[in-house]
Amino acid sequence: MESFPYQLTVSLSKQALNLSAPKIIATTGWTTGELIAGIKAENLNRKYDLVTLLIGVNNQYRGNSIAIYRNEFKELLKTAVGFAGGNTAHVFVVSIPDWGSTAYGAQSGRDVKAIAREIDAFNTVNREETLQAGISYTDITPGSRKASADASLITTDGLHPSGKMYKEWAEALSPSVIKAFKN
Repeated sequence: MESFPYQLTVSLSKQALNLSAPKIIATTGWTTGELIAGIKAENLNRKYDLVTLLIGVNNQYRGNSIAIYRNEFKELLKTAVGFAGGNTAHVFVVSIPDWGSTAYGAQSGRDVKAIAREIDAFNTVNREETLQAGISYTDITPGSRKASADASLITTDGLHPSGKMYKEWAEALSPSVIKAFKN
C-alpha cells in the first residue's frame, strides 16, 4: 500500500523498528468532528505502540471555525495519548497539507493564497496544541506545496497525495519516531 501509515511502517522496518500493520481509523474527507465520531464507532479498547494524527484539511476546506478545530483537535490529542497508553513520546502529529497547491485547488475557483493562509492558521493551532502537550510535531506542509510544480506528488484525481508524497511524509517523520523508540 502507498498510503502514509503503511509507508511509515515500511520506512521504520528498514531502521530495525518492526511494527504491526497500521490500524487506520480516519477516512478521506473527514473533519476533526467526524474523526471523533469514527473513533467512538470503532469502540477501540486496546493500546498501540505508535499513534499518528493528521487531521484538519477538511475543517479548512469546509470553512469550519478555527475555535471548534482547536477544541476538537485537543480532544483528539488526548485520545491519541490514551491509545498510546499515556506515553506522549509515542504520539506523532503531522501538519495539514495544502490542497490549494494541487491541480484541483488551482481549478477550484477558490483563492489559493487564501487557502494557504487558512491552512497555515489551522497548522498554527495544531502545532501550538501539540507542542503544549509535549508531543512530536512534523511539518509536511512546505513539501505539500511542491505539488504546484510537481504533479507526481498528487494522484490522478488532481487532489490527493500520491505514494511519492506519502513517502516524503514517512521519511520526514521517521527520525522522530526512531529517536523516541531508541531512547
